[in-house]
Order: sequence, then structure tokens, then C-alpha cells
Amino acid sequence: MLRASKTITTHPQNLDMKVSPSLLSADFGNLSRDIDMINRSEADMLHLDVMDGVFVPNISFGFPVIQHVQRLCDKPLDVHLMIVEPQKFVGQVRDCGAAIMNVHVEACTHLNRVVQQIKDAGMQAGVTLNPATPVSMLADIVDQVDLVLLMSVNPGFGGQQFIPGTLRKVAQLRRLIADTGSKAVIEVDGGVNDITGQQLAQAGADILVAGNYVFKAPNPLEAIAKLKNL
Repeated sequence: MLRASKTITTHPQNLDMKVSPSLLSADFGNLSRDIDMINRSEADMLHLDVMDGVFVPNISFGFPVIQHVQRLCDKPLDVHLMIVEPQKFVGQVRDCGAAIMNVHVEACTHLNRVVQQIKDAGMQAGVTLNPATPVSMLADIVDQVDLVLLMSVNPGFGGQQFIPGTLRKVAQLRRLIADTGSKAVIEVDGGVNDITGQQLAQAGADILVAGNYVFKAPNPLEAIAKLKNL
């Protein structure tokens, strides 16, 4: 079950930039080492991408790995389901100790119902937009969610190039959040580094997901600190 110490406090527009390193880029042969680094770092949470090979053209890892990570990691788990029918797994994500469960707008026929299921399970509810999905799709749900994740690459693989149009989407989403009185925070995932991170901070992002930039860095602790201080 979710540990009380692993809940996430959110704040309005990047008054305190948060960083969520993506486990997808970690060395799975040395997972304990990499998670120990996260525990010692300034990272606010750990991002876990669950892929099913159907919604996205790749398979990553499942619930046994998340359970193992939860036992090792002191940070809140930010679980991003890149899968079809994510509503079937709300209970399992909760039991893995997730603080946030993130589902794709494109994968949920009844999005309001799924968001409520996530909240009823005691997690914060996040919704995700693929790069080609317009922000307007969130007009009737943004005031009900805790977090919106904008994909700045097409999901499925790490190490992709940042899509510049994401900056415009962040600004559009910031306006929608303000217009609706939503308390949702904006997270961005894909091609994040110190340069794109700075641009995203200026556009209004609150949380940066970074994979290769952190785990492939000569000094991952410094890479995380640099993003925190954008």
C-alpha cells in the first residue's frame, strides 16, 4: 500500500521545479545502485513507464518490478501507464505503492470514470497527452485531475529528440488551467535536458521527466540538481 511519506505536494507554476527521473533509462543490471543514487539526489519522485507493446510499440516492465522498486526507493512513485485499458489495473498500481497513476487520454474511452477510480484508490490522478493530441481534449476534465503529463516525444522509446511544439502546448495548458480554476500541475516527458528544460520552465512546466539526461550523465546527481535549479 502507499506509504504516507511518499505522497506528493504540488505547487502552482514552477515556483519549485520538480524532477522525476525516468527509470526506463536506468541500468537494470544495477538497479539497486541507480535507485540508491535517486534516494541521495534532489529528485522529487521517480517516473516509471509501463508499456504493453499494444498502445506503444515496445514492452518495458510490469508490476513485480514496480513492487521491487517501491521497496528500494524513498521517493514517491510516478507511474505512467502506456497501455490499453488502464482502468483494469488501478488496484495493482495502488498496491505497488504508487503516489501518482498516469493514464493516456487516448487509451480511456470513459476518462472521467478512470480518474475517479484512481482517486478512490487513494492516488493522485494524472492524464497524459501524446504529442499530436490537442490540449483542448482536456477542457472537460482538467479541473478534476491533479497532474497533466505532456509527451514531448512519441511514447514507446527513450532517447528521442524533443518536439519543439511542446512549448506551445505547455503555454496553452497553463492558460486552460488558469481559465478553469484547476489545481493541476504540468509534467513534461521526452527529450528533456538542461536546454529544453529551461525552455519548458519558462513556458510554465512544473515537473520535468528526464531519462538519459540523468542516468547517462557522468554525474547523475549534478544533472538532477541542474534541472532542479532551472
